[in-house]
Amino acid sequence: MTKSALILIDIQNDYFPGGKWELHGMEASAANARRLLDHARAKGSLVVHVRHENERPDALFFAAGTTGAEFHPSIRPAADEPIVVKHRVNAFLDTGLKQLLDENGITGVTLAGSMSHMCIDAAARAASDFGFEVTVIEDACSTSRSLEYNGVTVPAEQTHGAFMAALSFAYASVTGTDAYLSN
Repeated sequence: MTKSALILIDIQNDYFPGGKWELHGMEASAANARRLLDHARAKGSLVVHVRHENERPDALFFAAGTTGAEFHPSIRPAADEPIVVKHRVNAFLDTGLKQLLDENGITGVTLAGSMSHMCIDAAARAASDFGFEVTVIEDACSTSRSLEYNGVTVPAEQTHGAFMAALSFAYASVTGTDAYLSN
């Protein structure tokens, strides 16, 4: 039987309207993340909050010690919920996340948060590589504004969709909030 943890990644003020790096659809994805959080708390599941802090003095967002780097009020951790601080894209890299999951007997992780094409992608792939059963809640994740590469602009919805499709191919079960909560 899978013992699962909910991992909420980078749901921080700078990603919301008025923040330094506003994401496409952040308020809607955070509302779904809140539903997942309420569900996990009601079940007594392990909930892990991941916060990105950028230590560079010229950080564009998530500068350590700023209001923008704080958790958004909609998903503030409870006193007994662990917080993992990361300084890189991958929540497992140079953090105690894997050790925390192992110590709690976790065999499956459910991921929500931001950004789909960066931190969610990196965490899902790392978790899978470590042998965890991975679920990504696609409508509880947000991506950046439109991205540009090699003269091509990729709309945010397509960026998000491409990364969800790639993860669902071999790394994770990708589903929506309603479907996840109905199981």
